[in-house]
Formats: sequence, C-alpha cells, structure tokens
Amino acid sequence: METRRDIFQAIADPTRRSIIALIAIQAMTPNAIAEHFESSRQAISKHLRILTECEIIKSEQKGREIYYQLELDKMKEIDQWIEQFRKIWETRFNQLDDLLGNLKNKNNE
Repeated sequence: METRRDIFQAIADPTRRSIIALIAIQAMTPNAIAEHFESSRQAISKHLRILTECEIIKSEQKGREIYYQLELDKMKEIDQWIEQFRKIWETRFNQLDDLLGNLKNKNNE
C-alpha cells in the first residue's frame, strides 16, 4: 500500500523550504539547485522528488534539461490553511492590545 506524502511534512524540512524559496524566484535545473547546498546531488534529488509528489513543485522538460518550478496553486492551498490561524492570532493580539491600553489608562488616572 502506497502512502501519500503530506504537504506539511514536506515543507517541515528546512532543506525543502530552501529549495522552495530558490525556485520561487525562477525555475531551476536540479544541478543549479544542488549548487546551493552542501548535500549530495542524490539527497537533493530525493527532496525534489518529495516536493514533486506533494505537488508543491513541478518539473518541465526544456530541451535536454529538466527545470523545476513552484506550483502556485498548491502554495495558495497552504496559505489558505494558515490564514484561518492568522485571523485567530490577530483577534487575540487586538484583544491583548485593548487590555494593555485599558490597564495603561487606569495607571495614568
């Protein structure tokens, strides 16, 4: 039985996050990506495979080279999941700001 990789497990790895950041700017070949890391070419290939399986990146053949680029729809999916928590945090920070403001006003009276 094949287990499907979880997108959040994929982005939990710092090397994979760095790869995502690299190719967010421009599509790159595996060799160009590997030049940015001290890991072996084989280790980078494994990271690329995991990111591809999770559909965070996609590969495109251009001539003899394969280029990896970011899959923006999948990144939007991650952002939408995080957004629900961002709203909760903002509400709590605003409540804390109000509370601190009230305490400061009471101390100044």
